[in-house]
Amino acid sequence: MAKSDSSTDPASAPLPARRRLLDTATRLFYALGIHAVGIDRIIAEAGVAKATFYSHFPSKDDLVVAYLEEQDRIGRAAVAALPKLPPRRMLSAILGRISTAGMAGDFRGCPFLNAAAEYTDPVSPVRRAIDARRAWYHGVLRDLLAADGDPAPEVTASLLVALSDGLLEIAYLDDPRSVPALIEAGLARLLVAR
Repeated sequence: MAKSDSSTDPASAPLPARRRLLDTATRLFYALGIHAVGIDRIIAEAGVAKATFYSHFPSKDDLVVAYLEEQDRIGRAAVAALPKLPPRRMLSAILGRISTAGMAGDFRGCPFLNAAAEYTDPVSPVRRAIDARRAWYHGVLRDLLAADGDPAPEVTASLLVALSDGLLEIAYLDDPRSVPALIEAGLARLLVAR
């Protein structure tokens, strides 16, 4: 599931309005789809005034970009928190996050792929946020492949991104329990034998 950055103690003061809006949008966008959720519903469920919404997010697209940028930060932090392993094992650990996500009971696919399906204009701010995430992910894989001695790390990284996209869809649409074996088989076929 798309995760929220909120980490407040229930006994503490209420969350600031911006945080409530972003948490509400994250929950609704991920569960129902971005275009299916109107601003009025987000405002009502977050318990803020319309003027408060617009003071934080001038448009719904600004909220969508904030949602995707937060998902990106959370994903990058999760990869950074992985134990430092040799490159090949690190690649396996990174792709293994797909399996972990898919086994969560509320998994509804990749928030970036879901958003891309709803935003077809490649120059929209939403698509630029998605592109930034994909470029980062590709770069991480490429750098690990280069460190592992892959003769064409740019191409192999693109293949691993495509594999990741497919695995995310399999984890949502098919049996998520099949993902670990598919990761192992995919890496065995794509990585240069040593």
